[in-house]
This record gives sequence, structure tokens and C-alpha cells, in this order.
Amino acid sequence: QVQLVESGGGLVQPGGSLRLSCAASGFTFSARIMRWYRQAPGKERELVASIGSSTYYVDSLKGRFTISRDNAKNMVYLEMKSVKPEHTAVYYCNLGGTGVDSYWGQGTQVTVSY
Repeated sequence: QVQLVESGGGLVQPGGSLRLSCAASGFTFSARIMRWYRQAPGKERELVASIGSSTYYVDSLKGRFTISRDNAKNMVYLEMKSVKPEHTAVYYCNLGGTGVDSYWGQGTQVTVSY
């Protein structure tokens, strides 16, 4: 069965960097688009970035976050640089978008604060 396991979250100071990882299993990883979403307190879950043969970023995060993948290891990453308090959220790895046949990891908390 599909499994997505995020790691790498934690407390980071404003201006710092963090790399989130997602270990995927149970499907043909290299053939699928992978996504990162986030959900901040009191807000709806939103798409952050996606990667297939190309990458997509939400406009507000272009140049600050970088999504990448390692098909040999079935891993997808989200590199976060120059983070701000407003980047505080639970970050989720996703397969399948928000459709019926979608899968989510358990999420990893990122807190940007002094």
C-alpha cells in the first residue's frame, strides 16, 4: 500500500533554513507527480510545490523554497530558505493531489520563531 513518511520539521529561527524529506513506497514513484502541501493554524491546506518532469511553486514561495526528488531512493524533498514566521505550518507530502485517489503523509510541523 502507499506510504508517505515526512521528516525534517522542527523549530527554526527566522532567516534560517530547513529541509523536509518524504519517503515514499507502495507505488511506481518515478512515474508520479509528487506534491508538498501545508496547513497553517486556522487556515486551509494549500499547495506549496509539485514535481514531475517539471516543477511548480505557489507564487509567494518562488525563489525561497525548492522541491526536488531522488527517484533512485523514492524520496522527495522541500528545501526551505530564508524562512519567515508565516511559513509556520504542518507540511504534508502528497500523491494524487486533492482528488478521490490521493494519499497523504502524517505531516511534519515547521515552526519559525525565535
